Amino acid sequence: MSNEGLNSFLFSTPEMTRVFSSGEQLRAMTRFEWALTCALESNGRAEPGSGAVLEQLLTAEFIDVNALILEARDAGNVAIPFVRQLTAAAMELSESAARPIHLGATSQDVLDTALVLQIREATQVLETSLDRLDSALLNQVKKHRHTVMQGRTWLQPGPPTTLGLKLAGTLAAMRRDRQRIHEAAERTLVLQFGGAVGTLASLGDAGEAISAQLARLLNLIEPVLPWHTQRDNLVVIVQVLAILTGSLAKLGRDIALLMQAEVSEASEERNHGRGGSSTMPHKHNPVASAALIAIHSKMPGLVSTVLYAMPQEHERGLGLWQAEWDAVPEAFRMASASVAYAIDIAEGLTADEARMQANMEATLGLPLAEAVNAALAPKMGRAAAHTLLRSAADRATTENRQLSDVLKQMPEVLVHLNSKEIDESLDPNNYLGSAQRFIARVVGDEDAYL
Repeated sequence: MSNEGLNSFLFSTPEMTRVFSSGEQLRAMTRFEWALTCALESNGRAEPGSGAVLEQLLTAEFIDVNALILEARDAGNVAIPFVRQLTAAAMELSESAARPIHLGATSQDVLDTALVLQIREATQVLETSLDRLDSALLNQVKKHRHTVMQGRTWLQPGPPTTLGLKLAGTLAAMRRDRQRIHEAAERTLVLQFGGAVGTLASLGDAGEAISAQLARLLNLIEPVLPWHTQRDNLVVIVQVLAILTGSLAKLGRDIALLMQAEVSEASEERNHGRGGSSTMPHKHNPVASAALIAIHSKMPGLVSTVLYAMPQEHERGLGLWQAEWDAVPEAFRMASASVAYAIDIAEGLTADEARMQANMEATLGLPLAEAVNAALAPKMGRAAAHTLLRSAADRATTENRQLSDVLKQMPEVLVHLNSKEIDESLDPNNYLGSAQRFIARVVGDEDAYL
């Protein structure tokens, strides 16, 4: 049975859980030590063939995880017992190859670079999921670009919009988030190699060449100098992941509100057992939307943790560095889960256009008072038109009548607009402004609307 909590399904995906598993961390740490040995060998600091010996250990199967964790409690981090176990495993293969293991490095070099290697893979996993989300949202935007629905402000009815435009907003935000993640990852995929205090003093004149080759072997950028206690890049990537989950939580919030029985305009996919209740057979709960909101509610705490951990003491943080160890992987796990749940929504979303129409009709045409106001303003002044429409709206509400009926009985309106013009102003399809142009910019067919 897995040691993960029963609720862990909500806050990660299997693939991202694998990327940040203990096994993958240990393999990344082993890869760092292998690459370092190869670099040492190329610069005459390790016996020929040492790198080939360590290459046999890249699967990290030599690790006794239970012993590693037990020793780490006393050592303060897992790198110390890890290096001991790696050295012992290498000794069984070649004593000479075991001698230079970890030469010039410190525990933080191993742990930070391993984390960077995991972040690289995690970013690739996230990119693949974002591709799928982009495609699903794009399909829904195209499908519903002309699906007219009630716009809402402060949770109250406003002028009409389209479901396509609403979803295009999410798609555009997600694409911006994706670009931010890509840019942040490029800055984060940097080697950490500085030795005890960031000087590589134990390697003498060979430090620069060994560092450069180590970066090449791991396919990482070599920084201008070690970043032991300068954590800005890690902070940025956690922040942009939180922005992504925020954008997707916005989608979840909107869909959940549209799923309310009193609204019932759009819905997550319906299938047997999804969104059911343990007591109420009729229920269809917005489970993916709830997950998006729950995930994002935890992200600000992770951002706060890594921000708080930035002023790390001198050349090695005391407690603040350690605070990052779970926060950064957790941010990636939750971001991956957020994208997965957003995919569920985007691929299975259904819309009830008849209900959208009925809900607009139930508002008595009041949200389109702005449209009539826009038609009257050039003829009688904006302030006077607004006052007139406010009075008409109050009357329609009090008498439970369509706004069009009220306006057609007001001489002060009819002197400027006839019945046909009033009806045209109150037609939702005639008051969508630049909605189609905005959608066209997102879906890439703007030329069709020029």
